[in-house]
This record gives sequence, C-alpha cells and structure tokens, in this order.
Amino acid sequence: MPSSVTALGQARSSGPGMASSACCCSPAAVQRRLPIMAWLPNYSLQWLKMDFIAGLSVGLTAIPQALAYAEVAGLPPQYGLYSAFVGCFVYFFLGTSRDVTLGPTAIMSLLVSFYTFHEPAYAVLLAFLSGCIQLAMGVLHLGFLLDFISCPVIKGFTSAATVTIGFGQIKNLLGLQNIPRQFFLQVYHTFLRIAETRVGDAVLGLVCMLLLLVLKLMRDHMPPVHPEMPLGVRLSHGLVWSATTARNALVVSFAALVAYSFEVTGYQPFILTGETAEGLPPVRTPPFSVTTANGTISFTEMVQDMGAGLAVVPLMGLLESVAVAKAFGLTNVLGSFVSSYPVTGSFGRTAVNSQSGVCTPAGGLVTGVLVLLSLGYLTSLFYYIPKSALAAIIIMAVAPLFDTKIFRTLWRVKRLDLLPLCVTFLLCFWEVQYGILAGALVSLLMLLHSAARPETKVSEGPVLVLQPASGLSFPAMEALREEILSRALEVSPPRCLVLECTHVCSIDYTVVLGLGELLQDFQKQGVALVFVGLQVPVLRVLLSADLKGFQYFSTLEEAEKHLRQEPGAQPCNIREDAVPDHKVALLEA
Repeated sequence: MPSSVTALGQARSSGPGMASSACCCSPAAVQRRLPIMAWLPNYSLQWLKMDFIAGLSVGLTAIPQALAYAEVAGLPPQYGLYSAFVGCFVYFFLGTSRDVTLGPTAIMSLLVSFYTFHEPAYAVLLAFLSGCIQLAMGVLHLGFLLDFISCPVIKGFTSAATVTIGFGQIKNLLGLQNIPRQFFLQVYHTFLRIAETRVGDAVLGLVCMLLLLVLKLMRDHMPPVHPEMPLGVRLSHGLVWSATTARNALVVSFAALVAYSFEVTGYQPFILTGETAEGLPPVRTPPFSVTTANGTISFTEMVQDMGAGLAVVPLMGLLESVAVAKAFGLTNVLGSFVSSYPVTGSFGRTAVNSQSGVCTPAGGLVTGVLVLLSLGYLTSLFYYIPKSALAAIIIMAVAPLFDTKIFRTLWRVKRLDLLPLCVTFLLCFWEVQYGILAGALVSLLMLLHSAARPETKVSEGPVLVLQPASGLSFPAMEALREEILSRALEVSPPRCLVLECTHVCSIDYTVVLGLGELLQDFQKQGVALVFVGLQVPVLRVLLSADLKGFQYFSTLEEAEKHLRQEPGAQPCNIREDAVPDHKVALLEA
C-alpha cells in the first residue's frame, strides 16, 4: 500500500482528537506560538556578539528617551524607565522580528497624557486594559478593524501629534513653568510669557539640539568599513559609530555634567529633572481603585474617566504591526504589574537596532538589563539632568515623524485624499479621538461614494457598450440605471445596449431587481439589453432569478452581431443544461 494511503489510514484510525493534538504540538505549531524556538536552537557566538552590541546601543538610546517620554506623558521620570524594560523581555520570547523594540514612545506618551490626567494609577490601569484589548484582538483576529483607518488618517494623526509634542517641549526648552497642557492654551501662554525665558535653559537646550543634529548627520554619512582597512581606521570608525549611535546618552550626560558643575558652585541656571525614585518597581496588581482626599474612585469611575482612551490607545498601539498583537498585548498586561504605562513599537529605536546589526530578539535582553541597572544604580544621577536637554531629545526624536512630502504626494496622486488627512490633522489639535474618528468617517464616506457611484466605461459605436469599471452592489444600482436610461432609452431613437460585466464578481438581490426592471424597460421600447462577460457566480444568480428577456453572450463580438441582426450569432440558451460544460460544474457546486 502506498505510504500516503497508510498515513491517511493511521490518521483516521487515531481519531480527530489525536490528529488535532498532534497538529497543535508539531514543531511548526510550537514555533508559531513561541517564536523563540525558531532561532534559539541555532544560536551562535557571533550572533551573541552582534546582539550584545545592538542591545547596548538601543539601551543607551532608550534610557534618556524613557526619562523624556515620561515628561510627555505627564508622569514622574521613573515611570518612563518602568515602561522601558518589560517589552524587552516579552519580545525575547514572542518576537517575530529581530529589529522591533517595544517601549515608551512619544506618540503613545502623548495619548497617555490625554486620558490619564497625569495620574500614575490611571496610566498603569490603562496599560492593563489596553493589553487585554490587544490580546483579545490578536486571539479573535480583529486586525481587519484597523483597515478602516486609511493612510491619510494615520499621517494626519502622526503629523498633528508631532506638532503637539514638539511645541509642548518649547516651554522646557525655554525654561518656562506653569504652562497649560491643552495645545491652544499652550501656544497662547508660551508666546505671552516668552519674555520670561531663562537664558541658561534656552542656551543649553539649543546646544543639545545642535549636538544631536551634528551627531545624527555624522551617523547618516559615515562611509562603510571594509576588512582590508588598517586597524587604526577601523577602530576610529567604531568609536565614531558608537558615539553617534548613543548620541542621546552622550548629550544627556554632557548636560548633566554641566548642571552638576554649576550645582557645585552654588548657582543653578537650569531647571532640573529632580528626584527620581530609586530601585526596581514593586510587583503588584494594577490599581483598580484610587483613594484620594475626596474619597475612593472606583474601577467603574476610572474606566468612565478614561473614556475613548480605551479604544484609541490600544488601536494606535497596534497600528504599527498587527502581526505582533500578542507581544504588544502581553507587554502591556505584564507591564502594568510593574507600574508601566502603555507601550508600543518604537520606530527610532527599531532603526538603531537594525543599524547596529542585531541578529535575533535576544538583543532586547541586553537593553532590558541595562534599563534595570539604571533603575538600581543611576537614579541619583538623573537628578542633575536639565529638562531642556530632555526637551531637545524629544524634539529631535519626533521631528522626522512629520511627513512634509505627504501633502505634495497626495496632491499629485489623488487630491481627494487630502480631505481626510486635513480633517484629522486639524481636529487632533482639539481632541485626538475626534480627529481620528472624523478622518475615518470621511474616508468611509469617500469609500461609500465610490461604491454608490462607480465609474463606467462607455463605448459608442453601432452598438452601445457600457462596462462598469468596478463591482456592482445595491448602492450603485440607481446610478447605473440612470446612466443606462440616459444613454440608451432617453435618446431618439432608443438604442440597444450591451452590458459588459467582466469586472462584476458578485451581485445582490437589489441589483437583480434593478436589472429585471431595466430588461422590462428595454422590451417596452422595442430594443434589446444583453449581457457579456458574466462571471460564474453572477451567472448563477441571474439564472436563478429567471429574468424575462435575459440574454447572455460569451463574447462582445457575438453580442454585437446579434444586435445588428447578423447571421451566426445566437444568444446562449439560458437553460442550465445549455451552459458551457466547464461552467455547469461550477454552477452545480
């Protein structure tokens, strides 16, 4: 007996339960559910070297950014570090891409500031609930919901967020205090109090921005290194590469050293970060209630206070990649037990990871350990970091997110797509959820309009041929009817029409009724309406409807011959037994 038949018999004899169990426990299934098993058995010392370098590079970028993003979120600086290490360990096990890094980001921090009222308890609970929602979306395969958020809407949101985050740091860059966080009030009070600018903060902030820009340009224009180069050249190349890659850490260290030098002299011209809680975060359940001076805020009240944030935060977190929804979700759920606020994938740190030559997700272990070490031993040094230096890091990090080319591209490609982009961009300055919702609704209305008013290709000649350029569904039937009536029946004399349906892959009951009424209208006028290019599913529906006067031709040439009353062109018999053989099987399927 052939081996394939034997295997089939064994599978049947073992029963469906055992077969499904074997399938679930197969190596491919295990690797799909636990991606670490795909690369860990083949791990090498060369990979370890590259992962260590990459993890160190990302860690030196992540630590100062975490401190800075906590400021954006309106939380104490330690919460940025609490949020920076859990994703590293989770992605080590569940990561499907060697480059991606999870942690706090500028845009996610901005969203957290909108919905958590600068209260750490709300931020931690939002991380837990967002993680649960993301996990549910991953398990239920609900990623298709993100397909309704178009690229112009995403670009409009990210551009508005970039402006909001960047301008929000001007106050720290200039040393201004007590500036409101609402964008329009922030703009007003910043310009109103521009005369109160602290010279020390402004000078240091601008110097830090200049240093970051110079180091970034050096990193971007470094020539590639070759093995045949002299050892000294390769060493100097490595030194410059390390310095430019870890530019955030270098600039923050420089600024802290300057601030400490002034502190020793007894004069401090900068506003400092201040005290940062020492040590690792306690492991505890997320706060499901908060006790305040005015009483206890229950879990239900906290959820109601966060409102739309429970939808906006997890969806925005998943927009980067639905494929790693389980990693995002688990990171946020576990992170909430160590006081983390919501995190997502970081474009900037992912780029650093990739440029550093990372080989596997193991690079994240080095990053996570480095963040934990900074929490354990370096928090006392964070006191001296000037806020203007952190503001410079944030501004330089978010500046590339503003896509200046998208407006010109959409103007050249499809100007109508500028509408959802501009609606989202403008309304996000008022309320983020309103901007995203309005942009998505505008995109949906544009989609519905194209479905209700599909383009049709019309060929004038001895016989009028009308071809819908896209699918045909019930919203489009009335427009198609008006087009046909105006071109064929409302002219003198009435004309025969060929409806070329090559692009129509499905029709519904409303379309069938409309086509039946059109056939009756044509019969009353003494002219013919015939069909060409019907796909099998459409033909099956029309045959089942038993439309009076329905005629179908295989080719346009046969239809035109028939309508011109030329010999040798007969319509296909609409009885099912007369449909071509290769279509009978499909019709019976």
